[in-house]
Amino acid sequence: MTNKIQHANPSKNRTPRHRAREFALQGLYQWLLNNEDAGAIEAHIREAHGFDKADAEHFDVLLYGAIKQAPQLRTDLAPLIDRAITELSPVEHAALLIGAFELKNNLEIPYRVVINEAVELTKSFGGIDGHKYVNGVLDRFAAKAREVEVGAGRR
Repeated sequence: MTNKIQHANPSKNRTPRHRAREFALQGLYQWLLNNEDAGAIEAHIREAHGFDKADAEHFDVLLYGAIKQAPQLRTDLAPLIDRAITELSPVEHAALLIGAFELKNNLEIPYRVVINEAVELTKSFGGIDGHKYVNGVLDRFAAKAREVEVGAGRR
């Protein structure tokens, strides 16, 4: 059984990186709900309409990286959330995994961009106020994961 999430705000101005994050979110959503093999998820998503406009390399990095590092990312996020991560909506859970993964592993992407992208994903695919929750959690996560960069940005 394949579960798909629908995009609430389609936009023609999405960058290839943003599209990669959208597809990675969909893949992580599928993984969270069905515990499918990452390779099967990747193959399915690569056939999706619009994938040709995504940054396929970044999609692979996010999907495989977030799945591989999920146990550690969840451990890192646990003190920053007010409930068990498994109690979050799958969209919020996936957006937090993507954001935390990028904050830890993609240091070339400014932390504000990472947080903004995760917030936008949650606005597009998640519930009404989920983006506020994701923003708060990733803001606190960034303060730890990128202490120097965040400190320099707040001066």
